[in-house]
Amino acid sequence: MAVKSGLRFLEDRWDDAVAAKLDAPELLRYRSNLLGSDLRITNFGGGNTSSKLDQVDPLTGQSVKVLWVKGSGGDLGSIKRQGFATLYMDKLLSMEKVYPGVAREDEMVAMYPLITFGNNPVAASIDTPLHGFLPFPHVDHLHPDWAIALAASANGKIKMEEFNKQFGHKLVWLPWQRPGFELAMMLKRAVEENPGCDGIILGGHGLFTWGNTQRESYLNTITIIDQIGQFIDAHATKKSAAAFGGSLHKTREDRATVAQAIFPRLRGAVSRKQRWIGTFTDSPDVLEFVNSKQAQKLAHLGTSCPDHFIRTKIRPMYLPWNPKGDAKELQALIDTTLETYRKEYGEYYAKHALKDSPAIRDASPTVVLVPGVGMFTFGKNKTESRLTGEFYTNAIHVMQGAGSLGEEIECVDVPQAGPAAGPGEFTVYENYVALPPSEAFRIEYWALEEAKIRRQPPEKELSRRIALVVGGGSGIGREVALLAAERGAHVVVADRDTAGAEKTAEECKSIAGKEAVLATSIDIRNRETIKAALHATIKQFGGVDMIINTAAIFPSSPDGVVSDAQWALTLEINVTANYLLADEAQKILDEQGLDTTLTLTSSANAVVAKKGSEAYDVSKAALSHLIRELAVRLSPRTRVNGISPATVVKGSTMFPRDRVKASLAKYAIAFAETESDDELRNKLAQFYAQRTLTHVPIDPKDCAQAILFLAGPLTPVTTGHLIPVDGGLVEAFLR
Repeated sequence: MAVKSGLRFLEDRWDDAVAAKLDAPELLRYRSNLLGSDLRITNFGGGNTSSKLDQVDPLTGQSVKVLWVKGSGGDLGSIKRQGFATLYMDKLLSMEKVYPGVAREDEMVAMYPLITFGNNPVAASIDTPLHGFLPFPHVDHLHPDWAIALAASANGKIKMEEFNKQFGHKLVWLPWQRPGFELAMMLKRAVEENPGCDGIILGGHGLFTWGNTQRESYLNTITIIDQIGQFIDAHATKKSAAAFGGSLHKTREDRATVAQAIFPRLRGAVSRKQRWIGTFTDSPDVLEFVNSKQAQKLAHLGTSCPDHFIRTKIRPMYLPWNPKGDAKELQALIDTTLETYRKEYGEYYAKHALKDSPAIRDASPTVVLVPGVGMFTFGKNKTESRLTGEFYTNAIHVMQGAGSLGEEIECVDVPQAGPAAGPGEFTVYENYVALPPSEAFRIEYWALEEAKIRRQPPEKELSRRIALVVGGGSGIGREVALLAAERGAHVVVADRDTAGAEKTAEECKSIAGKEAVLATSIDIRNRETIKAALHATIKQFGGVDMIINTAAIFPSSPDGVVSDAQWALTLEINVTANYLLADEAQKILDEQGLDTTLTLTSSANAVVAKKGSEAYDVSKAALSHLIRELAVRLSPRTRVNGISPATVVKGSTMFPRDRVKASLAKYAIAFAETESDDELRNKLAQFYAQRTLTHVPIDPKDCAQAILFLAGPLTPVTTGHLIPVDGGLVEAFLR
């Protein structure tokens, strides 16, 4: 097979020095990683690669041909050797003899475990036979935007033939067919009927390419993709028409402010059934589309490639708003448009559902388009919401590419039409061919897709929730942030000590992943910094579900005398600042309309009178009552609770070395100047513990457990309550 070159858009990333050190399975992994490293070649999690390799059968000792193919749910860019499924080639090919036909093709999937080579636990994907029945050693099946644009064009087959003639290829066209065993048979026949073909365009779907060696397959793939890009680019230049019919609206200069204002309302609206994490983008490609004359109609048609709409649903929600208007109009428009969207989704389900179809899923959109502003996308976590946005951006590129290939001559035949869906089921607009809703439903509610969903591990207690942890740079706040990350929350670590917040955030990222954590600065005495922290949370995740404050101060001085200024500062930070935090948060929580929580940190000192700590004790007593007042004020949507810990010495910024030494001296506890800070703190903590019923020092982790119990979903009817975390401090018993 002659390998062509002449790349204009893509780059050849193959390194012969690296490849020379790899065995055959590692070469497949290497090739896959290279293809997956460029989103212009394939989407995250999309596409498949395979190799047919000679291996020794452990049962017979004989050499057999084994198909190595990307396993179900894998990602080419990050896949490892162990991510590939392995199957006996001869047994896979023999399955053709027992194939019962397209009506029962799903039954074939249950046979893949029976022909697995090497006791491999990796599940074979639905695309496995597509690779197995192509008679080439190495096969790539990808979803590049340029190829899908060609595959989703009303004149796609004609343009493919033009492409073949111009670039010297022999691509073959296949009509739309859902991935599965039937498509494998179609691919097999296509190659048999077209000797010398070097690739296949799947109508409305994607591209197949291949090679006799790993290197040849890789180079063939990137060359054909790049040349299709050149072909479409030349058409766009020749056409010299504005994309999507030109602009209907202008981008607002204040779009970031508008997005910030509506994001919580939007997230709350789409999260009525289950919570979603959001991402906003105002990239040039997105803005060009949402502002265009054709955007509303194209958006309603939906996407074409199955890889796209699995994440983007049947279609996005387009807000029919004139950006010249008042941004406040968007609040009501979100509700009315969403009502229409859910109604249409219900009708779509009712029209196509069969008796054995899975139950209807969340009818809310995962993509929302706003003219003049940009695109909001949603997923079960930050990564999923970002990927959803990337997939719809891919869909935008596909629609634009198909439009560029369009000509004045009307296309009578829809080349995507075939045995799976007739010509009348496809809708064409500006040369773009959308997947028929009936076919979209067959994939979205596919029993095999439902099985894949059910195989996913159960979500954690705080999954889909966003926690803003104030005071998260140290002590109790740090433990709350770490525990929240461990339980699945998206965490924003906020602190005056920015370095401390960033350090805690890095620890959280090692638990929850880089995209699930954010560090930000805050001084809760200042409304503007509170707003900034809340805005940072919204910008990153779309809203907030749990606000937790552990920040406080304990006034101290060398002579034990608290000045007027210290008294005022203690009440300002320990009481007033909590009120300011709640007051600013309420505006956002009200917009969301979701059940949320505010959890504050009081103290056992709130009910225990002592000498020398009047300012701190009075501030905590006031905070305890503020918790009850806020519970009334923020009801019914927001529950407000708190904890009342006894003295927490470990990890607390309120116990610097000088204060610890002063306390040890006060209680006549012997210590040496040579002892470390931790050793001194442990002595003081043990002393305090002996005053409790349990004789156990209070650990910040104990407080974190109590805080997240109150802040999480396990206490849905508890509000205005304070949990003691004091080891059984008799003096703090309420009476």
